[in-house]
Amino acid sequence: MISTENLTLSFGGNVLFEDVSVKFLTGNCYGLIGANGAGKSTFLKILSGDIEPTQGQLRIDKDKRIAVLKQDQFEFDDFTVLDTVLMGYKELYEVYAERNVLYSKDEMTDAEGERAGDLEVLFAEMDGYNAESDAAKMLSELNIEESLHTSKMKDLESGQKIRVLLAQALFGNPDILLLDEPTNQLDYVTVLWLEKFLLDFQNTVIVVSHDRHFLNKVCTHIADLDFKQVKIYIGNYSFWEQASQLAMQQKKDQHKKQSDKIKELEDFVRRFSANASKSKQATSRKKLIEKLRPEDIPESSRRSPFIQFNVKRECGDKILNVHKLNHSINGEKVLSNVSFKVAPHDKIAVLGRNSLSKTALLEILSGTLKPDKGSIEWGSTASRDFFPKDNTNYFNGNQTLMDWLGQFADDMDDQDLRALLGRMLFSGDDVFKETNVLSGGEKARVMFSKLMISKANVLLFDEPTDHLDLESISSLNKGLVNFTETLFISSHDFQLLNTVVNRVIEVGPKGFLDRYMGFEDYIVDEKIKEQRAALY
Repeated sequence: MISTENLTLSFGGNVLFEDVSVKFLTGNCYGLIGANGAGKSTFLKILSGDIEPTQGQLRIDKDKRIAVLKQDQFEFDDFTVLDTVLMGYKELYEVYAERNVLYSKDEMTDAEGERAGDLEVLFAEMDGYNAESDAAKMLSELNIEESLHTSKMKDLESGQKIRVLLAQALFGNPDILLLDEPTNQLDYVTVLWLEKFLLDFQNTVIVVSHDRHFLNKVCTHIADLDFKQVKIYIGNYSFWEQASQLAMQQKKDQHKKQSDKIKELEDFVRRFSANASKSKQATSRKKLIEKLRPEDIPESSRRSPFIQFNVKRECGDKILNVHKLNHSINGEKVLSNVSFKVAPHDKIAVLGRNSLSKTALLEILSGTLKPDKGSIEWGSTASRDFFPKDNTNYFNGNQTLMDWLGQFADDMDDQDLRALLGRMLFSGDDVFKETNVLSGGEKARVMFSKLMISKANVLLFDEPTDHLDLESISSLNKGLVNFTETLFISSHDFQLLNTVVNRVIEVGPKGFLDRYMGFEDYIVDEKIKEQRAALY
């Protein structure tokens, strides 16, 4: 078990948590949720011992081992892939490394021989003789080929590094597993593998994730970080959503009931306080008002933007014809003979094990990248707008939000721009923020505003949920469900894809697949699994 008692953390007078007392029990998987900036990652760092609380206690059962998903992809660049995984079990790795040093010597002293014997005992107690094979098996399951196991981490691609760091955290059956956004940048096959691993895991898991499907699949409890407190709910994310909304509505109903009663009593006091025959009743009601006066409902850190994509005109029958697209990046093939036609109202998920393939296709369709070979023919009524994975080039200047958004909105006055930004959670003086200081989530909401202004009938999104909190993801999800025209989207959010798309195009260096079907049906289809393998 891991628990906190009266835990408080503040930075420069800003209180993130206050008197948090909570227990995380063995055998449960807790989804730690909260708005961006609420302190989810910071709370995990307190639990892992990386940050000291301002006050309060962290308690961990004796001899319990904590494993943490590392966020720095470059931390282990000088180590081999296999050693990096073994490092997840620190005590075992220290024995393993010292043992290897001793056995690499041509001769050992008596003291070294005695030490080697002690290490053998410790190694056996930790099941060290199976460590390398267990680590190799996990790496293979995460699609890290055996030929890479002895490679240095610095020689791996970013996506491979992420999977190795995931294996590091999961290795050796830790007692307490802390995972901060474990599904970020993972392909859906790996996410399904992780879901199964956590469902079979018998110890304590605390996971931060913005993937609603993942939280619903693996979590037995939700730890809700809001109002500077952590409150535990039994059940998965959907249960929490229903329970928390019901609890808040009950608070609002009770608050209104008390406020209405107070108003009724205050009217009586005003009318009869000067009436001698009823002065006692008026005095009595004054006292009752003080007893009934409700506490203000605390303001939640959660806020939801309003996202709605309207169109100037519908797409015609001819929307897009793609013929034999081929493209390479730095000599590496990412697209091969991709051909398809788009019909009215197609909502297409763009999938691919390599993110470069997905991004290349979307950038080519958006017109920001020219293919090496092949052709693209857009219909005369098709108008498109693009949400890129990397939006850095849009925010290089130091314009205010009003000025930045105004350049895309000739027919909108300042009041209209303010109203739109307000719906995207930029209120008051926030509209005068300079674009070069925006957070990742703020930049995403501004880009959504740009797309809403364009009223394009073909929208292309490359990982739009990166940097978004759960409330913003849910709002985007609703906006895309209600969008009536043509859509291309690459995303790691299972629920978004499952509720929005009606067609899947998967691209790889050796070809592509194109199927009219829902996302979940596509990823579980056994025949398609075999066909997908040929793309890579």
